[in-house]
Amino acid sequence: ITVVTWNVGTAMPPSDVTSLLHLNTGKTSDADVIAIGLQEVNSKINKRLKDALFTDQWSELFMDVLSPFHFVLVSTVRMQGVILLVFAKYFHLPFLQDIQTDCTRTGLGGYWGNKGGVSVRLSIFGHMVCFLNCHLPAHLEKAEQRKEDFATILHMQQFEGHAASGILDHDLVFWFGDLNFRIESLDIRFVKYAIESNILSQLWEKDQLNIAKSTWPVLSGFQEGPLNFPPTFKFDVGTNKYDSSAKKRKPAWTDRILWKIKSPGAGLGAGGRQPSRGVLSVSQLCYCSHMEYTVSDHKPVAAIFAVQFASKTDKPPVEIYVADEWSRPEQAVVRYKMAAGFHRSSWDWIGLYRVGFRHPKDYVSYVWARSEDGERCLEKHLSVSGLQVLFSEEALPKGKGEYILGYYSNTCSSIAGMTEPFQISLPSSEEGSSPTDSSGSSSEEEDDSTLVLLAPKSRSPSPGKMKRHRSRSPSLAKFQGLILRPSSRDRGTSRSPSPQSHRGLPGDIPTIHLPQKEPGRCGAKAHDPGPAADSHEGSSFYQTVQEQGGPRRVSADSPLARADPRNLGLLPALRLEMIDQARGQRRESADRGYPCRRMSPTSPLGCSTSPKEGSSL
Repeated sequence: ITVVTWNVGTAMPPSDVTSLLHLNTGKTSDADVIAIGLQEVNSKINKRLKDALFTDQWSELFMDVLSPFHFVLVSTVRMQGVILLVFAKYFHLPFLQDIQTDCTRTGLGGYWGNKGGVSVRLSIFGHMVCFLNCHLPAHLEKAEQRKEDFATILHMQQFEGHAASGILDHDLVFWFGDLNFRIESLDIRFVKYAIESNILSQLWEKDQLNIAKSTWPVLSGFQEGPLNFPPTFKFDVGTNKYDSSAKKRKPAWTDRILWKIKSPGAGLGAGGRQPSRGVLSVSQLCYCSHMEYTVSDHKPVAAIFAVQFASKTDKPPVEIYVADEWSRPEQAVVRYKMAAGFHRSSWDWIGLYRVGFRHPKDYVSYVWARSEDGERCLEKHLSVSGLQVLFSEEALPKGKGEYILGYYSNTCSSIAGMTEPFQISLPSSEEGSSPTDSSGSSSEEEDDSTLVLLAPKSRSPSPGKMKRHRSRSPSLAKFQGLILRPSSRDRGTSRSPSPQSHRGLPGDIPTIHLPQKEPGRCGAKAHDPGPAADSHEGSSFYQTVQEQGGPRRVSADSPLARADPRNLGLLPALRLEMIDQARGQRRESADRGYPCRRMSPTSPLGCSTSPKEGSSL
């Protein structure tokens, strides 16, 4: 496990972070999991709005750098300028389950998210692990405030389920970030002399965090490697020279990485959970700063750990079987079998990914993980022969390449099964690029029912939309004249559209009309054989049924109401309409007694209230 922390000081990302992630050395190229904690990412209102619509530049950079090394974004969470990203090798994804995120604001007495902590917790091969990225109060005299804020974060962050409800209930906790602990007593001239003379041990005993580890009960059990690198704060930006401004801040080890193993004698965890069987051991292989990065007044810090689990889950929740090569469309058959106790959903799907994909929604095409026959026969055949689905010829990429299949569980919000890479060798289409080729596609067109704003390049998850992310960050300002689509947690616990809860406005909806494509084929299903963003039939993610007489309502239980799984709460989208006109239609609908039917996930929430405070775009 590699852990990185960096206070980026609102700077733009550098062009290359390969050395920071230790990807260019033979010894550490076998990392399985990488956790990256950032602080002070630019969060001014114009930047936050852009990042809410599209993925922020820092997340894009790390995905771009890590995907060629077969790392996939597992989860991400953001609270203003504090971001946490967790990546893992693609073949580990089925064994990373129960993924949840949380965040706690401590700035301005808990009302502002410039300070606080964000966390990602998950089960790794059956063992509960939590990554906690914090930005604590600054200045030498605020040590007690730092202790109180850390205790508040530990108390406030609670997770669903019985596996580990609190941070310290996890088998292993990594705590890192800009913790802002300073060097006490010593004069700045002596501190700089010790650094230049490489006698850093003279400074360790005056480091506030080292003192606190032996005196604060809240830090009991936390471990840290030796500080054999120079203090990482504060530098003149663009140089390796310590602060030369009028303030002349004393150098300090503000950026730290610690870990804690749950004590075997801790007894039962939350919900009566037993501690992990056997002994869990952690060895720190590397703990260093990276002086080559000068975009911020902080230097990034990285640590590499070897984690030894006493046991591990070795069977994925879903096993997928596929031929070694697909050279003909009829070979695109996928068989899969679910483990006993796996909680499936009718919104589960199987994605076809290129080798080197960036995150679970970065697929080339997909197929729903059930059919009408399969649904009726599920109980009968699940434990015997499993189930199978077929990719349509239109959904398959043309040409040659290496691909991977992954089963995405909507209930778990994670990939529950994955194949080894296999070959697809299909003749190239004479009509041009494949309709399911995602490499060159972008959402440059809109359908005839909805205007959707999408990143031209990224399909990466929006930090504000991850499931179970209970953000306490302030909500974005409301824009007059716009109806904003609420986040998934404002519509319920599920990220998928619920047929029972979908309601929309009857009658005409103000739309931006584009020429119709393929008359006779209509609705979500007609545009959904592959991902809509990659289809030659239109690049909008959602479709509304159109007929000559205008739009007609579609039954929520109809296959036409199906949504692209890429949009089940992860990609940001805005529906633009006149708010006065929409409200008037709502009133007219209520007066006539019409049932409100929602035709697509981007249709206005006809009978729902406006997004509550704290919702994200």
